[in-house]
Amino acid sequence: MDSVQFKHRVALLAAIVVAPLLYLLLLHAPIPQAKGYHFFADVRTCLGIPNFGNVASNLAFLLMGIVGWVWCYRHLKTGARLSWMIFFAGVALVFVGSGYYHYRPNDDSLVWDRLPMTLAFMGLFAALMSEHLGAQFERPVLIPALILGVASVFWWRHTDDLRIYIWVQLAPLLAIPFLLAMFRGRYSHRVYLLYGLGFYMLAKIAELYDRETFELTTNFISGHSLKHLLAAMAPLFLYLMLLRRIEADAPAASLKPAS
Repeated sequence: MDSVQFKHRVALLAAIVVAPLLYLLLLHAPIPQAKGYHFFADVRTCLGIPNFGNVASNLAFLLMGIVGWVWCYRHLKTGARLSWMIFFAGVALVFVGSGYYHYRPNDDSLVWDRLPMTLAFMGLFAALMSEHLGAQFERPVLIPALILGVASVFWWRHTDDLRIYIWVQLAPLLAIPFLLAMFRGRYSHRVYLLYGLGFYMLAKIAELYDRETFELTTNFISGHSLKHLLAAMAPLFLYLMLLRRIEADAPAASLKPAS
């Protein structure tokens, strides 16, 4: 392995991940929470639960989080095991946080919605770094990433500035395509990362068309409820990746592009 090329690619990866944060903090104005964020299309009550569709659709996160976490717990030798367990724990906790938020939507309950999501995003980020750059990167990346992720939520709550929180979501999404293109990871089936990324992007689109989706489906499902179901497909594909993958013959940080 050419160590110089490897270092150059690591430096480029760092730039791709860190540059958006520097741009947001140094060149972009603070991004406040949208005034109408808490007003959703589907506010129907069912079984005594207000906003039932948006609350109940979070069950998908609980299911996928538990399944993924249990698998990681039972497989002691899986790569980046700690980071994957934190990722799936965060996914499962989204059920609690998002369910509580949608039961009573306001800025205070939104904190509990966003905190578990930062655990999931930063756990995923650390797992990706570890499995593509080397196992020695896991803990040095994981601990600061988790601190930054949690801090981004409290920073938003106390300053009404979403810039750091937006970056927390963006960082692993930017890293996935670059890692797949420029590094050969320790394991097979990495294409499942792209499947998960694709469903997450579909979820963000559904979120933008909350009311339109509700009207288009004749009040059957709102865009925000659909967002939850689509977003839960991302950890499903990551679980399937962990379940099916095998260790590659090449070292973790091989420079051969993915096939």
